[in-house]
Parts: sequence; structure tokens; C-alpha cells
Amino acid sequence: MMYQNKKIATVAGKLENRLVELEDKAAILRAPELKSLYAEIPTLDPKDRASFGKEINQLKDYLQKQIDAFTEKTEALDPIDVTAPFDINTPHAKKPHLLSSELGTKHPLTQEIEKVIDIFARMGFDAIESRQIDDDYHMFESLNFPEGHPARDDYDTFMTTEGLIAPAHTSTMQNRILKTYSSSLEAGKPIASIIPGRVFRNEDLDATHEHTFYQLEGVYVSENINAGHLTATLKTFLEEYFQEELEVRSQPFYFPFTEPSFEFALKRKGQDWMELIGCGMIHPEVLRMGGIDPKKYTGFAWGFGIDRLVLLKYGIEDIRHFESGKLDFLRQF
Repeated sequence: MMYQNKKIATVAGKLENRLVELEDKAAILRAPELKSLYAEIPTLDPKDRASFGKEINQLKDYLQKQIDAFTEKTEALDPIDVTAPFDINTPHAKKPHLLSSELGTKHPLTQEIEKVIDIFARMGFDAIESRQIDDDYHMFESLNFPEGHPARDDYDTFMTTEGLIAPAHTSTMQNRILKTYSSSLEAGKPIASIIPGRVFRNEDLDATHEHTFYQLEGVYVSENINAGHLTATLKTFLEEYFQEELEVRSQPFYFPFTEPSFEFALKRKGQDWMELIGCGMIHPEVLRMGGIDPKKYTGFAWGFGIDRLVLLKYGIEDIRHFESGKLDFLRQF
């Protein structure tokens, strides 16, 4: 487009070139050069103002048409099937260069979860992944938390407006496991499962607390099972994980889903006692709700935070390092 005024012509050339490079095309209408042209109008001789203002408006209209043309072109793109493989939606020439997976590594928590699962697998436990969204029944009711039970207040739970829950513990899977594998008991086989998974709590963040972290639940049910089996199982796992002999002890505690309930603590060489695991004998009512006769079968369950287990193993001082994205920390593993 031709402009009589040389200053406007110069600005037009600059703005047209810049328009090609801009991702937000509409931003060209806010260019300082265009604003300065409008600001110059009051300073001109009255006889020149009309023609000068007319050419500025022509430039602005031209830029607006270019913006509209680009927008129409963008909107005319073919639809994408989001369920289709990557190569079907993207022409070969437009495929971005992807980094090789060989350049990546597993996150420290992923590595440690795999080690934990491997140890329990060698002890005869199946691994079943937990859910990241669940309901009130599996979060509370099936675990002997009746409606209005004060122990529900111990969990700062995230809930949706539809009543769904972001699980605050992997125990939400316990009822499903009991129902699914109850037939194993009749066949003379125990129920032996671990449930690793991500859990969510409305926590104040500090060096030992995160709102999102990993937990591992364990369930074992058979005939004539007692608290001695529980202690032996946990001690065996912990000594294999830390690769050293440990002192362990338990003390009475309260959980609605176990009876009796315990806090399980360990002591490593040269360190103080640390309470790490909540555990106990599965409450008869929980067994009953899982379709298992508590008069014939007994079992134990436990749960611990995997993040804290890893903190203790490696002497890490702050749990927030795991989600920090700091490569100098992550590369140590």
C-alpha cells in the first residue's frame, strides 16, 4: 500500500515486517510507532492534519485486515483427532524434534517405589496400584468410619462438588482387594497385596509434609494370623530396604480400621527412634464388609509414606526437594 507521507510510509514498512514475526498479531495495533503518529496530529499545520490522519487510519485498517486474514487462516485448519496416534495428526515435515528417551532418567521416588515393590514381591505380595479419585464409601465407610465418626476429621480431605474424593490414603483400595481375592482364602491361599499410590491431603507444607505424596498400603489375610506375623513382616521388609539390622518396636495407637492398632517405629545405628508406620490387625467389621468371615480369618494391614521412607534412607533434610525440579538434587540418584 502506498502512502504520500514519507514518515507514515516508513512506519508502515516497519510494522508490516514486525507483523510477520509476532505470535500475537493483534499486538501490532498497540505498537508505539503507531501511537506516536496519532500523537503527532495536534502538532501539525491545520491544513495538513486531515490528510495525515486519513493515511494513519488507512494504515491501521490495513493492519487490521492482515490480522483478520491470519485469524481466518488459523481457524480453517483441519480438526485433530485427539485420540489418534501422534503421526496421524502431524505431517512428517512438521514433526518437532523430540529428545531421545536415553537422555532422561527415572525420578528418585519412582526408583525407590520399584525397589519397595520388588522386596514385597519376593516376600509373596502382589502389587495393585491405587486410584487417584475415589468415593466416600471406599475412603471412609468400608474402613469402619461411619457417618459422623470423629476420626473423619483427622483427614483434611480434598473433595469435588460431586462428592468424589482425592484419596488421603491408599487404604481406599482395601475393601476392593478383600472382595476381589476372598475366593483365594477358600482355596487355602492368603490374601497378600501391597498398594502403592499417590495420596492427597490439605497440609501446611514444611520440611516433612507435602500435600501430595506417595503411600504404600499392605494387606495380609489368612487363618490364624496374629500381631507377631505383622511385626515379622515389617521388620523383614525394613531390614532388606535399609540393608542393615534394625531395632523395631510398636506401641498402642488408634485407627478405626484396625483393632488392635499400633505405631511402628524403627531405630537405625547411631540414630534416634522414628515412628514410620501405622498398622494393626484388620478390624472384624472391615473384614465383614469385604465379604470375609472374621471368625474364621484374621489379617493385618499397614501404611507408610514412601517419601518419608526415602528421606530416612538417604538422610534428606527436606521432603520438598522431590518436587523442586532441581537437577543438582535429582542427579544424585
